[in-house]
Amino acid sequence: MADAPQDTPSNTPEAGTRQVNLQRIYCRDASLEAPLTPQVFNRQWTPKVDVQVGTNIDGLGDNIYQVTLSITVTAKLEADTAYLVEVHQAGIFQLVGFSDQAEAQAILGAYCPSVVFPFARETISDLIQRGGFPQLLLQPINFEALYAQHLESSKAEAGSAGATVN
Repeated sequence: MADAPQDTPSNTPEAGTRQVNLQRIYCRDASLEAPLTPQVFNRQWTPKVDVQVGTNIDGLGDNIYQVTLSITVTAKLEADTAYLVEVHQAGIFQLVGFSDQAEAQAILGAYCPSVVFPFARETISDLIQRGGFPQLLLQPINFEALYAQHLESSKAEAGSAGATVN
């Protein structure tokens, strides 16, 4: 019995096909500051943790973009900083077949950071543990909601900038 021909995957998209191709994920920068070590290890460990998240999109040409996710985690014991971790995790993505600029921006602003996030979370957790502190697992982040908030605040800023004061 003859085998039926198999479809072989191809990197060349068909006409009208939209794709997001991940080309690389890498750590651009990472740092850990623990200003109170080793004395901090003798204190009761009940930190207040603050997490700040930002994204940056850079065009690299030919529908290829670098999406950088910046995450800063600060753990404080009362007024003292136990540690501060900053990670800039990036991914290079190629967008194929996106003719709508708004849709492409939504992919870059929401989907791509969600792909990069698990790598940043792992880098942060590793740095904190290597600093001698208990493991910290960052909770998942809804980048679609953050992107929607960004769009709303941009519209609000644009609306207020258009208003004139007499």
